This record gives sequence, structure tokens and C-alpha cells, in this order.
Amino acid sequence: MTTPTSPRPQPALRGQNDSAAPEPSRSRSAYTWGQTFARMWQIMRAIRFRLLAGFLCAAAGSVFALMIPQVLQRLINGALADAATATPPNATPSAATSPTTAVLQAVGLVVVLGVLEAVLVYMRRVFAVTPATEVERTMRLTLFHRLLHLPTAFHDEWGSGQLLSRSMSDLGQVRRWLAFALIMLMSDLVTIVVGITLMVRQSAALALVFLAAAVPVVVMSYFFARRYHELARASQDRSGDLATTVEESVEGIRVLKAFGQGDHALRGFSRQADKLRDVEVAKATTGGLFDLMLIVIPELALGMALFIGLHQVAGGAMTVGALAAWFTTAAMVSMPVRMIGQLFAMTVNTKTALDRQWEVLDAPLTVTDPPSPVPAPWFSIDEDGRAAPAPRAAAPVTVEFHDVRFRYPDAPDHMPDVLRGVDLRVEPGETLAIVGVVGSGKTTMLDLVPRLYDVTAGRVTVDGVDVRDLSLADLRRTCAMTFEDATLFSFSVRDNVLLGAPAGLQRPGLPGDGLLRRALDTADAQEFVSTLPRGVDTEIGEEGLSLSGGQRQRLALARAIAARPQVLLLDDPLSALDTRTEERVSDRLRTALRGTTTIIVAHRPSTVDLADRVALLDDGRIAGVGTHREMMAASARYRSVIADLEQAESPQPSEPGEAAR
Repeated sequence: MTTPTSPRPQPALRGQNDSAAPEPSRSRSAYTWGQTFARMWQIMRAIRFRLLAGFLCAAAGSVFALMIPQVLQRLINGALADAATATPPNATPSAATSPTTAVLQAVGLVVVLGVLEAVLVYMRRVFAVTPATEVERTMRLTLFHRLLHLPTAFHDEWGSGQLLSRSMSDLGQVRRWLAFALIMLMSDLVTIVVGITLMVRQSAALALVFLAAAVPVVVMSYFFARRYHELARASQDRSGDLATTVEESVEGIRVLKAFGQGDHALRGFSRQADKLRDVEVAKATTGGLFDLMLIVIPELALGMALFIGLHQVAGGAMTVGALAAWFTTAAMVSMPVRMIGQLFAMTVNTKTALDRQWEVLDAPLTVTDPPSPVPAPWFSIDEDGRAAPAPRAAAPVTVEFHDVRFRYPDAPDHMPDVLRGVDLRVEPGETLAIVGVVGSGKTTMLDLVPRLYDVTAGRVTVDGVDVRDLSLADLRRTCAMTFEDATLFSFSVRDNVLLGAPAGLQRPGLPGDGLLRRALDTADAQEFVSTLPRGVDTEIGEEGLSLSGGQRQRLALARAIAARPQVLLLDDPLSALDTRTEERVSDRLRTALRGTTTIIVAHRPSTVDLADRVALLDDGRIAGVGTHREMMAASARYRSVIADLEQAESPQPSEPGEAAR
């Protein structure tokens, strides 16, 4: 892609520059707890009854568990106490007062309560897990849908690893919170409230000691939440940075190897990994200290309560059974108290994960459909009632730039606009080449036609219709584009080439196969595709890296041709081809481009030969338009630019073994 005159801030390979600017998310205002979870509640509304059922099952299971100490109290204070005081040592007690019978009855009741608790725990999982995974799926689809519709400027600003971590690990955190932490947090609160109520009934004094321990826990929880939230956010952001570094390094592995920069990349990655480790250690230390206090404080309270309880039993103010039941209940309540720290930490992590979701979902959509789109006059309606491109010969279109100005959203204020009043008309069916020095904004002009970016001022029109007045679907069916860096997907050759073709032609069959074959022939790709293991059905792997650069570029060109566009936008489409292949493709393109309005960014003089006319872009404006011969005769600046391009161009060898790859 051509670098604009007003240079955009381009980050170095992440991990190689410790002073790189932070991700945009870190500078954005935080959402309050109320805002975050009020918004989450709207997403949860569809599953609220199942979550409520899961909570009721968990709470009921906790209550059944708390009944076990009451059975123990009744057993100790009842049959066992009576047997110990009323039955002589050598006498045989009656069946009614038999300790064995009482113990068996108590055991049976405990078993019933335990089974009920286990069943309710299972039901909690049944009610909670499935809807939680559905929420995760819905949120993931919503996020991906938003990413597809956010403007190109957004993706220029955000690292891919940051978006990947938001769509995967962050949403996994939300699912775990919904399926486990949320329900267990509420269930534990019920356990604590019911348990303390029972403890108060057994001994108000001991319960007061236990409650006194809750005061420092509450105070600590407040400070823990603030600190842990900061660390959780830093951890998730650094994880995203690390993911971006891995992705960029894997994508650029050939560059790193070719320049012998593997060790340098490793050192940068190591620095990032160290920073993430430091944050994780700080987060674990903070959580560990909190857990320590959650364990120590209740244990100290229990020790004090034991001392007081023994004195109450000795003084007759409390029975042995009540003391045993109190301590058993306290032990059962202590576990939820300890778990609250972990559940609270999960809740803080979830808030951070949700905030990171909202930051993406709240990013402005600056390139959108107009309120009332203008129907594209060059589209016809097919037999299914859907818009279809009209025949090219019957509807050639004009592309015009009217006093177009443009600057990138992230360009510094002191930098001038990339385009500063561009006026240009491309005639219907004409092939026009744009020539200029590196960084003059040639690629930017192409990006403005399908609205990858919107003009800062002025208008771009297709057949007199402002592209901003068309629906994005119609506009992008009208245009097809190839980029200097060919981007392919982990699909088959067929699916890559027919990606932009009309819907009815994307499936295997005679019409689609004919279009596919013509596109591959035009791009001179049929020969090497036929040697692939499964021909056009061969999966080409991630980003097509199993193919050579020339092969990838020819498939990208075939994809643009197969889209059957009204306007074809080619960004130096032959740069990766050897001389002989370029000649063959150029000859076929001249035939294929007849009747299609085409704009070509020319980085090499040979590309200019494809054009009917040439436009010179200089200093952000069109400095001249004409045939190559006319421009060479009339413009010294044009001759200088062509001379520079000729000097930069060197003969490229053919691609040996290309068909065997």
C-alpha cells in the first residue's frame, strides 16, 4: 500500500519497542459497575429464568447442607444425651432410647439431605451451563459482526491480538462467571445469611464474635476490588499485546528469518512476557493476601468462639449439641466466606472483560449506510427479486472525484492532508492509471471509491451518484479491488476466487465453474492451480502462505475479475509477477477490462501500458491527465516520475518450480 504524504503512525513490530504507544483501549474512560452490569443484564434477560432456577437450586442445596448440623444437634442433645444420663452402664436400653437406632436415623436423614444437595448441585449445572454458553456465543457473534462493520480506520488503530483476546479469552471469562461465579456468589450469600441466623439461634454471643470478623473483611474487600480491577485490566491488555506479537511474528516469520532477526524478536517478546508475568504475579499476590486474610480472620474468630463456647457449656448456658452444631455450621459458613474472595475476583475480571467488549461495541461506525439509500441505476432485478449487476455493455459507469480532500483520522494536526483538492473523471469503460511518487496518496484514492475511508471534503461519484448516498452493499457489489499485498483466506482456491462473485455463482456448478475458469485464465493462474493436489478444491492454508507471492497475487486478481464489477480498482496488481507472466496477464487483462471502468495504481512503467489514459498525482492534486505519449511530451514532472519508476524497476526472475508448490 502506498504510504501517504501525511505519514500515518505505523507501530513497530510489537515487542521490539518498549516505548510503543499503549492500545487505545487503555486511554478510554472506564465504565462504572452499574453501567457495565446494567448492560450485561439486558443480554442476560433471555436466560434470566434459567439462571434464577440455577440459583434456587444452588441456594436450596446450601440450605439442605445447613440442616445437617441441626440433625447433629438433635442427635447429641436427644437420644445420645438421654442414653448417657438415664441408662445404667450394664443395662440394655429399650428400642425407643437405643443410641444405635438414633444414630441410624440421623445417618439416614443426613444421607437424604446429602443426596438432595447433590441432585440440586447437578440441576444447578444443568440450568446454568447451557444458557451461559449461549450468551457467550451470542456475544461473540455480536462482536464479530461489529468488527466486520467498523471502519478501516478502527482496524488501523487496534492491534489484532487485542481484538482476538476480546473475542476469545474475555468472553470465556464472561461464560465462566455466568455459569459458576454469579450463581455461587448469590448462593454463598444465602448460605452466609441462613447460617448466621442459625448460629444466632444457637448462641448470640458466639455469633456476634463471628460477625465482628466480617467488618475488616468488608473494608479489605473495597480496597481489594479497586486494586485488583487495575491489575486485571493491565493483565488482559498485556495478554492482548502478547497475542498481537505472536500473530505478527508468525505472519512475518520469513522476514525475521531472512534478516536474521529471530533473536531480536525473541528479546522483544521476552520483555513483553516479563511485563505480563509481573502483572500476573502482582495480581496473584494481591489475591493471595486477600485470601490469607479471609482465612486468618474467620479462623481467629472461631478460636475465640471456641474459648467462649466452652465456658458457656461449662456454665450451663449452652448445650454440647448446640456447641457442636454451632461449630459445624460456622465451618460450613466459613467456606463460602473464603470463596467470596475468589468469586469477587472473578467478578472483577468479568467486569474488566465486559468493559473491553463495550469499548469495541461502542466504537463509532463512521462509514454507514445513508438513511435513505439511492437505488443504484446500473443494477437490475433478477428473477428472485434480488439486485443483480446489469450487463456491463449496457451500463458502463463513470467515476469522478470532485475537489476531494482527505486526511487520515489519526494524522497529527501539523501534517497536511493527503489529498488536497483532487478533481478527476474516469470515463465509462475506460482504464486509467494513476502515477505518482511513493507516498503521494494513489492507494488512498482507490480506497475512497468503495468507502474503505470517507472523504474529508468533496465528493466521489459513480455515474453522478455520491458514493455516500448508495447503500454499502450496492456500492461494494459495484466495485472490486485488489491490494498490493494479496490477502487470501484459509479456504479452497474456488472459495477464494469466487468470494465476491454473485451469490448464485459461488456454489459448484456449470455457471460458477465457467466464471471460475475464465477468472483463473485471465489471471494466468489456471496452470499452477491444476497442479495442486485437489485442483480448485485445494485448501491453500492460512493466508495462502503455501503459495508463492506471484501465485497469491494472481489468485487475488482472479477474485476481483470473478466479482464481475462495474468498477475495478487495481493496486499495482502485477508487482509480484515475473516479466513473462506479467506480459501474458497484461494481454488477457486488456481483453477482460473492456467495458469495465478501471483505475490502476501504477508503481511500474509496465503497468501504465494497460491504461487508456494516465493521471499524475502530485502534491495531493491531479497535475495532469492524458495518454502516456501526451504526458511524456507535455509534463516534465511526469517524465521525472516515470524515470524514477524505471530506475526502481529491475527485471524479476521467473518463479521456478511454481507449479510444483
